[in-house]
Amino acid sequence: MGNTRFFGKTHCMILLPETVCGRDVPVKLQPGRIAGRYRMNLKGGVMAEQKSSYGYEELLACGRGEMFGPGNAQLPLPPMLMIHRITEISETGGAFDKGYIRAEYDVRPDDWYFPCHFQGNPIMPGCLGLDGMWQLTGFFLGWLGEPGRGMALSTGEVKFKGMVRPHTKLLEYGIDFKRVMRGRLVLGTADGWLKADGELIYQATDLRVGLSKEGSAQ
Repeated sequence: MGNTRFFGKTHCMILLPETVCGRDVPVKLQPGRIAGRYRMNLKGGVMAEQKSSYGYEELLACGRGEMFGPGNAQLPLPPMLMIHRITEISETGGAFDKGYIRAEYDVRPDDWYFPCHFQGNPIMPGCLGLDGMWQLTGFFLGWLGEPGRGMALSTGEVKFKGMVRPHTKLLEYGIDFKRVMRGRLVLGTADGWLKADGELIYQATDLRVGLSKEGSAQ
């Protein structure tokens, strides 16, 4: 017999053999639902569709804890959410063939940080772009089906080569994973970059994000 699990607020019944938990599995959905690739983590009771791209409303759902389940990875909500869409995500490929994410953020002249940083000289704080890289690194771990709450741990070298101004239109993120280590703490390590209207402006090496099961919902 399989386990019956529910996905998000749609309450789709899914029959899943216990022997394949934690791996990609075929699923059976109620009529009107489309079967896709799913990943199950039984410890967290999580069922999330493993898609290759995500829109803004889906990222907001992740920020509310609805994508990966209670006590697991989630994005911050606006105004700290520094991503508007994930255009590509894969657990293979990328610069190190360990998986990658590509994402975008639309800059608006009235974004909250411009009036205060700085008055008369508006610049997006560089730390927000760096935080966007950490946000994506943590999202990747949750997308893999790993349990626990996310936290940024460290980074290696960070280079700022340009600035984000009110006239900037589009930021593009690239995150290329080097490794994912699984122990008491799930640890993801990646290199990242940020482009503003096609120009490379930020680079970061060895971005590290961990997922901790301590204090997470059971």
